[in-house]
Parts: sequence; C-alpha cells; structure tokens
Amino acid sequence: MERPKNMSDTVNIHLIIAIIFVSIILSFSVGCVEESATNVDLYVDAVTLRETNQDEKAIEKLNQSIQVDEDFSIAYSQLGDIYKEDNNYQLSAQSYEKATELNPWSFHDQYNLGRSYQSMEKYNPAVKAYGQACQIKSDHLNAHLHAAESYYQLQDYDNALAYSTQAQNIDASASNVQELLGNIYGQKKNYDSAIASYKRALELDSENPDIMKSLAIAYIKTSNNEPAKELLQSSLAINPNDSLAWQHLGFCYLNLKDMDSSIKAYQQAIKIDENDWEAHKGLGVTYALKASGTKDDSCKAKAVDHWRKSLNIKPDQPTREKLIKYIEVYSK
Repeated sequence: MERPKNMSDTVNIHLIIAIIFVSIILSFSVGCVEESATNVDLYVDAVTLRETNQDEKAIEKLNQSIQVDEDFSIAYSQLGDIYKEDNNYQLSAQSYEKATELNPWSFHDQYNLGRSYQSMEKYNPAVKAYGQACQIKSDHLNAHLHAAESYYQLQDYDNALAYSTQAQNIDASASNVQELLGNIYGQKKNYDSAIASYKRALELDSENPDIMKSLAIAYIKTSNNEPAKELLQSSLAINPNDSLAWQHLGFCYLNLKDMDSSIKAYQQAIKIDENDWEAHKGLGVTYALKASGTKDDSCKAKAVDHWRKSLNIKPDQPTREKLIKYIEVYSK
C-alpha cells in the first residue's frame, strides 16, 4: 500500500533538517580543532624561536597565539619569562598577572610574579604572589626566602620572621636565610638572637664581609666592642672600600677610647663617601672628646666643622637639636 504523499514529504523535511544540523555541528567542531591546532602551533613556534634567541619574533608569535585564544595561559606565562629575562619587569608582571588569573595554581607564574614585583620594589603585590606560591609549594626555599625579604622591606618584621623561619626549616644550611634572620632579629632589637643567626651564617659562609660587618654591628649594640673591632678589620681586609664598615670601626674605636684610631677610621669612611653624615658626626664627637682631654682648640674647631657638615648633608637627622647645641658650646 502506497504511503501518503504528505507523510513522505514530512520525513524528507525532517531528514534534510537533521543533515543540516549535523553539518553545522561538524563544521563548528572542525573549526574549533583547527583553531586549537593553530594556537598550539603558534606557541610551539614561539618556543622554538626562543631557543635560537629570537625573542622579538617569539613575542610576535605569542601575541598571535593570544589573539586566537585570549585564555591561553601558557602563552602569557611564556611572555612573562621573556620579559623577565630581559629585565622588563613591568611587562613581565603584567603577563604573569594574566597567567595567574587564568591558572592560579601555577607555582611558576605566582613565584615569578613575585620576583617581578620585588625587582620593581613593589613589595605589597610581591608578598601576595609569594604567599600564593608558598601555598602551592610549601617546601620551596626561595619562595619563602623572597617572601621574607619583601616583608622585611615593608618593615613587617613579624611576617618576615615567620617566612624566614619556615625557610630555615626547609634548609638550615642556607647562609642567606641565616643572614636575613639576623637582620630581622636586629630590627626587633633581639640582639642575642641576631648574633646567633649571624654566627651560623658566618660558619656557612666564612669569607663574607657583609656578614662579618652585620655581626660586628650586633656586637656593638651589646657593647662587645673587641670582637666587633676584629670582625670589622677582617671585613675591611676583604672589602676595603666599604664606607659603612669604616664608619662602624670608627665608632668601635671611640667606644674603646682609642681616639687616634677612631679619627683615622672615620676619615677613611668620609674619603670613600664624603656625604656620610653619620661619619662626619662621629668624627666630630671624636675630635670633641680629644679636645676635652688635650685642651686642643684645633680639635674643637674640627669637631664643629664636621658637625656642620653632618647637618648640611642631613638637616633632619634625629639628634639635630643636640648637635646644634654642641656646635654652640664648642664654637665659644
């Protein structure tokens, strides 16, 4: 029996619609595959160009890749790496920001975002990025160390201590961690702990003049001037152009009542850095004390001269009023 014509027409219409619908889906799917493949190809091209030191062309490929897919996180990450290696921290931070927005669990991007901000001395966003990096990898030494350094620069010594202590737990043999701990304890005026940390740092890095100097300063804070003097002399034997070490050596000799050696040390500090206001002030104090013991008016005049220079260099120094009174007294 023959099927009604209108039923056949209905089936044909439905079949045609189905074919068109499937064709649209297949066309869309093929398009997506082609777009994805193109995106990856551009990224691979960029990586290959980087390997041959063609960074400018690599950047072009990566930007093309992002135009194809603006959510392609690894392209932003690769851009961040290129800009960071080129010391263009502003652009590297922008790239890593986008990469971490798309993939917040990427340790690489969070850590390098922190490094970029730290290099620009933007410590608030740096600690935020390092905090994320430390959550992702709780045993990563440098992530904790750099977080501590950034908090230190923000004068947030409690958080600096927390991160540096964790860094110490990760690797107690890292001298830079021990040195940073010494700096933090020093700022918190816990000089015994500072000395202990600097000693450990020096055991690990025995020829480091900066650690010697820092330990010496901590000793001076606790009135241990003899070991401080020896450390500063050792530091200066390695780095004789360190004006800060000469300045503290001058102060150390002053505490030991060796006026002539104090004068020579302060003079050497000023020779290296004529704008060292603290060295000028210290030298003035030394000349004033020498004048009191010898009744030498030329020493009084030299004291006044260096105090005036100190005030000219730094008019807003903490002991300004006291220094002005000294100038008035010793000018008579």
